[in-house]
Amino acid sequence: MNYLAITWNWNPEIFNIGGFSIRWYSLMFVIAFVLGTYLMKKIFLEDKIPQEKMDPLFMYTFVSMLIGMRLGEVFFYSWSDYQDNLLRIILPFRRQEGAEMLFGIVKGWKFTGISGFASHGAAVGIPIALYFYARKHLKKSWLFILDRMGIMVALAGFFIRIGNFFNSEIYGKPTGSSFGVIFKRAGDKIPSHPTQLYEAFSYLILFFVLWHLYWKTDKKFKEGYLFGVFMIALWSLRFLIEFVKKAQVDSREDWVFNSLNTGQVLSIPLILIGIWLVLRKRKAV
Repeated sequence: MNYLAITWNWNPEIFNIGGFSIRWYSLMFVIAFVLGTYLMKKIFLEDKIPQEKMDPLFMYTFVSMLIGMRLGEVFFYSWSDYQDNLLRIILPFRRQEGAEMLFGIVKGWKFTGISGFASHGAAVGIPIALYFYARKHLKKSWLFILDRMGIMVALAGFFIRIGNFFNSEIYGKPTGSSFGVIFKRAGDKIPSHPTQLYEAFSYLILFFVLWHLYWKTDKKFKEGYLFGVFMIALWSLRFLIEFVKKAQVDSREDWVFNSLNTGQVLSIPLILIGIWLVLRKRKAV
């Protein structure tokens, strides 16, 4: 009996006009960036950094996150689906017999948006972009900006996983009990672990911890410390939650020691980097 389970059947689209839709997932992205920009301005004021430095920071982060997450999905999880048609990586349209694009102006094509993102790709793309931002715009060290942006990324992770929950995607394995969430839109009939929510609220707690460390302690003066805590906590949480998450790539899950999946393997080096950043000797700034 599933009388203790929650049946989730939320429409992922806020509205749909002529095949063009705005989704809750997209709204969560917007909220994450608007709120993150507001909070980052407060940090820049505290660090006595001119506010005009915010505009390029927003662009560097936004573009690198989208590119990184997209390429991470393609190369880490779905290369076999794209290797014969690389244009599918960036094209927001799909050929579909009988479908129409935007009010029926062009027949035979459907606007689908660019879907499929992987957070491990953002873990590569954003730091690379911030390296060039720090050199060109801040004239400060790479770790200086990574320490502060880690706080915002933790907050963004909360909103992104809430968006995944609205989409009924990236959820967990069956709970084996009456507790859990039945993702009706995904065709499930038994309760599963709502791993999107596990991750979302874990990341929200991490955000508050990092926010406290920045404002209430001297850790912000120890370059790399805050970013190290972020890396250890976020990717350790991801590693643990993966044990109850449903396989995203059937042929590549549980491929190390018959127990670790792709997401866990990719998390291990990121955790080790975080440990090194926290424990390394440093000069106070």
